[in-house]
Amino acid sequence: MSEGQQFQLGTIGALSLSVVSSVSIVICNKALISTLGFTFATTLTSWHLLVTFCSLHVALWMKFFEHKPFDRNAVMGFGILNGTSIGLLNLSLGFNSVGFYQMTKLAIIPCTVLLETIFFRKQFSRNVQLSLSILLLGVGIATVTDLQLNVLGSVLSLLAVITTCIAQIMTNTIQKKFKVSSTQLLYQSCPYQAITLFVTGPFVDGLLTDKNVFSFHYTPLVLGFIVLSCLISVSVNFSTFLVIGKTSPVTYQVLGHLKTCLVLGFGYVLLRDPFSWRNILGILIAVVGMVLYSYCCSLESQQKASEAAAQLMPAKESEFVPLIAEETGASILTPGVASNKDLHA
Repeated sequence: MSEGQQFQLGTIGALSLSVVSSVSIVICNKALISTLGFTFATTLTSWHLLVTFCSLHVALWMKFFEHKPFDRNAVMGFGILNGTSIGLLNLSLGFNSVGFYQMTKLAIIPCTVLLETIFFRKQFSRNVQLSLSILLLGVGIATVTDLQLNVLGSVLSLLAVITTCIAQIMTNTIQKKFKVSSTQLLYQSCPYQAITLFVTGPFVDGLLTDKNVFSFHYTPLVLGFIVLSCLISVSVNFSTFLVIGKTSPVTYQVLGHLKTCLVLGFGYVLLRDPFSWRNILGILIAVVGMVLYSYCCSLESQQKASEAAAQLMPAKESEFVPLIAEETGASILTPGVASNKDLHA
């Protein structure tokens, strides 16, 4: 199996793991929050991250992956920023209507595209832009209902969008810059994310629910669902870093909207949640946009691979030049050899 085929299989596996784990944790958390009354989402997320870190520490001890320390300041800044973005998203949901919160989530994709275009000079083709527009339109039709604006909620939503976009871009950038895997980055950043949410979680949850997480009556059933939620979160957190590392922050957001549509469909089929023609139409449009996006990205990847192969051919031919130079005692730097090494780096 070629390296390209292995990469494609790894990407498909990461996307599948992300979808399955995310939908599973939504179902578990819905039962925990709606049925059992445990409404402390931010504190629960901090527990998720603590369990994830402990699980990764056991995996490291069993030598499932190698610990690779790198820039501590970058890890700390990334971990705190990621934890802050989660808290801000929860606050945004608490101080806004559900419809406005969905609009906030939709804004993450164009904001990410804008930031990557400005700061990383990344180019998005018109076909990709069109497919993203169709996707956002479909998700908007399916999920956005009422739009009730208020100043505090709008400010929190803006901060949530900006911090989320930067955190997801940093996930991709750090993995490539320091050549670390998603597991290595998650292991090192987890403590900072967990501490950030563990300290702020009770305050944020108290502000949103007027309840104290420490005075909640923890029955065995509630504890069982909390443990299950934490175990599923290990897969969710790992797959998030894996997907962003293998693809891009924009692709991860596209996947997130697909999961939203799947959760809506699951709620209708199994839980008999209210559903309308608008939900169905929106989901269908979103699926069309997602398929078009995947198709456009696949074509662009094949085009880039073809261009890389074309550049590699003259590079291989020029590898014979240094051999001749060594025989004559000359020192010749061949650009073709350098480009060949760069392609395999």
